[in-house]
Amino acid sequence: MLIRNATMADIKSIYALLHHFADQGLLLGRSLSSLYDQLRDFKVAVDEAANGAVVGVCALHICWENLAEIRSLAVSETVQRQGVGSRLVRACLAEAGEFAISRVFTLTYQPEFFKKLGFAPIDKNELPHKVWSDCIQCPKFPDCNEEALVWNQA
Repeated sequence: MLIRNATMADIKSIYALLHHFADQGLLLGRSLSSLYDQLRDFKVAVDEAANGAVVGVCALHICWENLAEIRSLAVSETVQRQGVGSRLVRACLAEAGEFAISRVFTLTYQPEFFKKLGFAPIDKNELPHKVWSDCIQCPKFPDCNEEALVWNQA
Protein backbone atom coordinates (compact mmCIF):
# COMPACT_ATOMS: atom_id res chain seq x y z
CA MET A 1 0.00 0.00 0.00
CA LEU A 2 1.43 3.33 -1.09
CA ILE A 3 0.42 6.65 0.50
CA ARG A 4 0.99 9.61 -1.82
CA ASN A 5 -0.35 13.01 -2.80
CA ALA A 6 -3.49 12.84 -4.91
CA THR A 7 -3.30 13.64 -8.61
CA MET A 8 -5.87 14.78 -11.15
CA ALA A 9 -6.19 11.18 -12.30
CA ASP A 10 -7.40 10.22 -8.79
CA ILE A 11 -10.31 12.67 -8.54
CA LYS A 12 -13.07 10.42 -9.86
CA SER A 13 -11.94 7.55 -7.61
CA ILE A 14 -11.83 9.90 -4.60
CA TYR A 15 -15.30 11.16 -5.49
CA ALA A 16 -16.69 7.63 -5.73
CA LEU A 17 -15.10 6.54 -2.45
CA LEU A 18 -16.34 9.59 -0.53
CA HIS A 19 -19.85 9.28 -1.94
CA HIS A 20 -20.00 5.59 -1.11
CA PHE A 21 -19.65 6.51 2.57
CA ALA A 22 -21.68 9.72 2.30
CA ASP A 23 -24.60 7.67 1.00
CA GLN A 24 -24.40 5.70 4.27
CA GLY A 25 -24.41 8.93 6.32
CA LEU A 26 -20.87 8.30 7.57
CA LEU A 27 -19.27 11.45 6.15
CA LEU A 28 -20.06 14.44 4.00
CA GLY A 29 -19.72 14.01 0.28
CA ARG A 30 -17.76 16.50 -1.77
CA SER A 31 -18.64 17.81 -5.20
CA LEU A 32 -16.31 17.12 -8.11
CA SER A 33 -15.73 20.85 -8.34
CA SER A 34 -14.60 21.08 -4.70
CA LEU A 35 -12.31 18.07 -5.16
CA TYR A 36 -10.61 19.73 -8.11
CA ASP A 37 -10.39 23.01 -6.16
CA GLN A 38 -8.86 21.30 -3.15
CA LEU A 39 -6.77 18.62 -4.86
CA ARG A 40 -3.62 19.68 -3.00
CA ASP A 41 -5.30 18.88 0.33
CA PHE A 42 -5.64 15.17 -0.45
CA LYS A 43 -3.52 12.10 0.17
CA VAL A 44 -4.50 8.75 -1.27
CA ALA A 45 -3.72 5.15 -0.45
CA VAL A 46 -3.21 3.12 -3.57
CA ASP A 47 -3.12 -0.65 -3.82
CA GLU A 48 -0.12 -1.34 -6.01
CA ALA A 49 -1.16 -4.98 -6.35
CA ALA A 50 -4.47 -3.81 -7.88
CA ASN A 51 -3.02 -1.59 -10.62
CA GLY A 52 -2.78 1.42 -8.31
CA ALA A 53 -6.47 1.50 -7.37
CA VAL A 54 -7.34 4.24 -4.87
CA VAL A 55 -8.51 2.44 -1.72
CA GLY A 56 -8.23 5.27 0.78
CA VAL A 57 -8.31 9.05 0.97
CA CYS A 58 -7.73 11.75 3.57
CA ALA A 59 -7.35 15.51 3.39
CA LEU A 60 -5.47 18.10 5.41
CA HIS A 61 -7.34 21.37 4.98
CA ILE A 62 -5.61 24.49 6.28
CA CYS A 63 -8.16 26.65 8.08
CA TRP A 64 -6.29 29.41 9.82
CA GLU A 65 -2.84 30.60 10.88
CA ASN A 66 -2.02 27.60 13.05
CA LEU A 67 -5.05 25.40 12.53
CA ALA A 68 -5.84 22.66 10.03
CA GLU A 69 -8.52 20.01 9.72
CA ILE A 70 -8.33 16.33 8.92
CA ARG A 71 -11.34 15.72 6.70
CA SER A 72 -12.75 13.30 4.15
CA LEU A 73 -11.11 10.20 5.61
CA ALA A 74 -12.46 7.14 3.84
CA VAL A 75 -11.02 3.65 3.40
CA SER A 76 -12.52 0.98 1.17
CA GLU A 77 -14.12 -1.87 3.08
CA THR A 78 -11.76 -4.27 1.32
CA VAL A 79 -8.75 -2.87 3.20
CA GLN A 80 -10.27 -1.59 6.45
CA ARG A 81 -8.60 -2.62 9.72
CA GLN A 82 -5.23 -2.93 7.97
CA GLY A 83 -3.77 0.40 9.12
CA VAL A 84 -4.58 2.32 5.94
CA GLY A 85 -6.62 5.01 7.71
CA SER A 86 -3.94 5.46 10.38
CA ARG A 87 -1.24 5.82 7.73
CA LEU A 88 -3.29 8.40 5.85
CA VAL A 89 -3.92 10.47 8.98
CA ARG A 90 -0.25 10.26 10.01
CA ALA A 91 0.79 11.43 6.54
CA CYS A 92 -1.52 14.43 6.89
CA LEU A 93 -0.18 15.20 10.38
CA ALA A 94 3.38 15.02 9.04
CA GLU A 95 2.43 17.48 6.33
CA ALA A 96 0.93 19.79 8.97
CA GLY A 97 4.33 19.71 10.68
CA GLU A 98 6.02 20.68 7.40
CA PHE A 99 3.79 23.76 7.33
CA ALA A 100 4.57 24.47 11.03
CA ILE A 101 0.92 23.87 11.91
CA SER A 102 0.82 22.43 15.39
CA ARG A 103 -2.95 22.19 15.92
CA VAL A 104 -5.13 19.88 13.82
CA PHE A 105 -8.76 19.05 14.48
CA THR A 106 -11.34 16.71 13.07
CA LEU A 107 -15.10 16.32 13.24
CA THR A 108 -15.94 12.63 13.21
CA TYR A 109 -18.37 9.84 13.91
CA GLN A 110 -15.37 7.63 14.79
CA PRO A 111 -13.78 9.38 17.79
CA GLU A 112 -12.10 6.24 19.16
CA PHE A 113 -10.09 5.84 15.94
CA PHE A 114 -8.71 9.37 16.28
CA LYS A 115 -8.07 9.05 20.02
CA LYS A 116 -5.72 6.13 19.27
CA LEU A 117 -3.75 8.54 17.06
CA GLY A 118 -3.34 11.12 19.83
CA PHE A 119 -6.40 13.30 19.26
CA ALA A 120 -8.32 14.55 22.30
CA PRO A 121 -11.92 15.74 22.62
CA ILE A 122 -12.56 19.46 22.25
CA ASP A 123 -15.69 21.57 22.52
CA LYS A 124 -16.98 22.50 19.05
CA ASN A 125 -17.44 26.04 20.32
CA GLU A 126 -13.65 26.37 20.31
CA LEU A 127 -13.78 26.06 16.51
CA PRO A 128 -15.90 29.05 15.45
CA HIS A 129 -14.08 29.60 12.17
CA LYS A 130 -14.92 26.04 11.13
CA VAL A 131 -18.55 26.31 12.19
CA TRP A 132 -19.23 29.43 10.17
CA SER A 133 -17.20 28.56 7.08
CA ASP A 134 -18.11 24.91 6.39
CA CYS A 135 -20.60 23.63 8.92
CA ILE A 136 -23.25 26.20 8.10
CA GLN A 137 -23.39 24.68 4.60
CA CYS A 138 -24.03 21.20 5.97
CA PRO A 139 -27.55 19.74 5.83
CA LYS A 140 -27.07 18.49 9.41
CA PHE A 141 -26.35 21.99 10.79
CA PRO A 142 -27.09 22.89 13.57
CA ASP A 143 -27.99 19.40 14.79
CA CYS A 144 -24.65 17.79 14.02
CA ASN A 145 -23.73 14.77 16.09
CA GLU A 146 -20.11 14.54 14.97
CA GLU A 147 -17.54 14.78 17.74
CA ALA A 148 -14.75 17.34 17.65
CA LEU A 149 -11.23 16.22 18.48
CA VAL A 150 -7.89 18.03 18.33
CA TRP A 151 -4.27 16.98 17.96
CA ASN A 152 -1.53 19.25 19.25
CA GLN A 153 2.02 18.73 18.09
CA ALA A 154 4.34 18.30 21.06
